[in-house]
Amino acid sequence: MFDRLRKRLPGKWGDVPTTVPVVRLQGAIGMSSPLRPGLSLATVAPLLDKAFSFDAPAVALIVNSPGGSPVQSRLIHDRIRQLAGEKKKDVLVFVEDVAASGGYMLAIAGDEIIADENSIVGSIGVVSSGFGFSEAISKLGIERRVYTAGENKAILDPFRPEREEDIVHLKALQQEVHESFIALVRRRRGDVLTDAPDLFSGLFWTGTTSRDLGLIDRIGDIRSTLRERFGDKVRMRLVGGQRSLFSRRQGVGVEIGAGLTRGWADEAIGALEQRALWARYGL
Repeated sequence: MFDRLRKRLPGKWGDVPTTVPVVRLQGAIGMSSPLRPGLSLATVAPLLDKAFSFDAPAVALIVNSPGGSPVQSRLIHDRIRQLAGEKKKDVLVFVEDVAASGGYMLAIAGDEIIADENSIVGSIGVVSSGFGFSEAISKLGIERRVYTAGENKAILDPFRPEREEDIVHLKALQQEVHESFIALVRRRRGDVLTDAPDLFSGLFWTGTTSRDLGLIDRIGDIRSTLRERFGDKVRMRLVGGQRSLFSRRQGVGVEIGAGLTRGWADEAIGALEQRALWARYGL
């Protein structure tokens, strides 16, 4: 009755456009540095809590992530689903450039996944990478000294030759994490997934092919989709994050001297690691 009455009222007392909160999940997951907080449950949870507190029928998530930590990916995914259940709201996920590996784990937290036709989606797998320096330090006349309590405490030490038993152990861990990832995808998308043999091989595809495989639901963008679902007057409210270190009035001078140098060094290394993740998908 109130809704019918409101439609007859003039001006601001009349129809009120639907407002949909939007949370942007951007960047590598779990890769943090002093100047770059990264995506983690700690950084994302306050934004999700605020978004789900809106008086709105749905929450929109914009995902643009090449992946990262499987643990943080799962924690964020689970928090989204918990809030969706508690608040009884639909979750609409919009993929921008990429939702791959852990980024795809974030995407499947949505009740519906919408992507651009050229978005990169998938990479359902687990990877570990590094370098070996045992021959390099030998040529430089450097002696590596490691003392442990526990014969496997120095497993996969990059300054010692690889051991077959170390590789076997690592691959067993990867397989376990991979199976958990596959089970989650099947649970969230099982009713629309195809039986393509490469689906869980770690390959990734464009948005168009991903739709055909059942990894996403449709091709589109956030503005058009929300207007189609909630009307032409729908409003999008971006739920912002914390300001960066240098935009805060307090705490700017905490890192000085050697500490600031270490901060910039960590930032540079973190940037290189993230750049490598993005580059894996041609971005």
